[in-house]
Amino acid sequence: MSEKNKKQFGVWMDSRFAIIAGRKDIDSGDFVVLGHVNNPGSEKNQDEKSSNNKEISLTQKFFKEIAHLMPNIDEIHVTGTGQIQEQFIRFLSETPQYKNARCSESTSNRLEDGEVIDFISKHYN
Repeated sequence: MSEKNKKQFGVWMDSRFAIIAGRKDIDSGDFVVLGHVNNPGSEKNQDEKSSNNKEISLTQKFFKEIAHLMPNIDEIHVTGTGQIQEQFIRFLSETPQYKNARCSESTSNRLEDGEVIDFISKHYN
């Protein structure tokens, strides 16, 4: 399979927000923003155990919503702040549909839509 026919995606994320980019025609064309996903986080007035459980549940839901926007991944590059990228890559590797995807990661400051497209385009070209 040539590099241009692979289903390539990029994600900028932090623990509360993600920007998902992919090729316009799934496996060819320029990169475009496919969507945004928000993670509201748990309420702060709960006890610690309930808050932690809720946070884990919301994070899993956040990851599933991101993955839903990227069918049949061949390659993905995840960038962002903190350690959430590593958790998302682990989530993908433990999900049968995505376990064979080639994943890479980097760290970057907050990016806007256009910056994500430029960053991901440069990564794959």
